[in-house]
Amino acid sequence: MMQLEKYNLEIDDSLISFTFISEGHLGKIEKAIQYDEMQEGIYNLGFGDKHPLTGQIDDTIVTNNGDMPKILATVVLSMYIFTENNPNVWIYVTGSSASRIRLYRMAINKYYKEINKDFFIYISLENEQWYPFEPNTKTKKFLIQRKT
Repeated sequence: MMQLEKYNLEIDDSLISFTFISEGHLGKIEKAIQYDEMQEGIYNLGFGDKHPLTGQIDDTIVTNNGDMPKILATVVLSMYIFTENNPNVWIYVTGSSASRIRLYRMAINKYYKEINKDFFIYISLENEQWYPFEPNTKTKKFLIQRKT
């Protein structure tokens, strides 16, 4: 598992919803992670700020709280927990904007050797086919599965 600092996760009983508090120069901001089944065996990873009134995830807000590495490491921690309890599932990851997709791609590139120890990563190119992840390849979609 990545040796980066992570936030403490609150996990719901279903083991598909996670929350944590981002602490940075803008204060404390509640974040949420949700795994929703798109089709049998494939779950979408939803992530963003947790709306204080509705409890829904808002993946369009750009918080810039100064703690992005810790946040991304916490999301990866949730993937470990989720796949520990749901082996053999695939996790679908994309961003709500071009800048978020770029951020995810950069993080996977940076920590690929560590991530690759425990997860298979596939990317979708323009032809919508899935290929094994290659560092520095432009893509908008990822499929990730825990190695058994």
